[in-house]
Amino acid sequence: MRSNKLVIVGDSAFAEIAREYFEFDSDYQVVAHAVEQPYLKRAELHGLPVVPFETLEQHFSPIDHHVFVAATYTQLNRLRTRLANAAREKGYVLASYISSRAFVWRNVSLGEHVFIFEHNTIQPFVTIGNNVVLWSGNHIGHHSVVRDNVFISSHVVISGFCDIGENSFLGVNATIANNLNLARDNWVGPNTVIMKNTEPGSLFKSEHAECATVSANRMFKVPA
Repeated sequence: MRSNKLVIVGDSAFAEIAREYFEFDSDYQVVAHAVEQPYLKRAELHGLPVVPFETLEQHFSPIDHHVFVAATYTQLNRLRTRLANAAREKGYVLASYISSRAFVWRNVSLGEHVFIFEHNTIQPFVTIGNNVVLWSGNHIGHHSVVRDNVFISSHVVISGFCDIGENSFLGVNATIANNLNLARDNWVGPNTVIMKNTEPGSLFKSEHAECATVSANRMFKVPA
């Protein structure tokens, strides 16, 4: 018998993926999806009801349901952060998922509402903040800190003693060199190598990790 019932906020591809992982590799039973009213386009998804997020607590009580927000890196993760905060204000416990096929060392510190896919390697003395997504196949080096609301895609290498700032995004195959501070609100594109500390709100592309002329905040319309 599953010990916890779960509502997934969202009905996107990530919501479908999250449901699959929670149902087959956790103690959660997924019972519904929730979507904000302006984006509510269907009444069910794969046999489960889809209800308005605004009235979620009227359908599924926070007393015996947890919530996971299955949003990606929209607005540098601020959409996911806003919905998670709103769910918490409604009284819900925010669920986390850590794959049984991920390697997480015994003294890693994990925040709430994290989603860690398979084949992630998280080395000793790492700190992972709240509301963080680690897609599959990443390496998080020893003594590094991944701060709140960060989205790390696949096959990213974060070396030892790094500090990854809030609301940053790291694209596929990005590499962060040792002893480096990646500032908050940074967008690191695929195949990009970062070799020095960065400034807040920067956008990096793969050509020698040069900073693009437009900031990440402007490009993705991030609120101040």
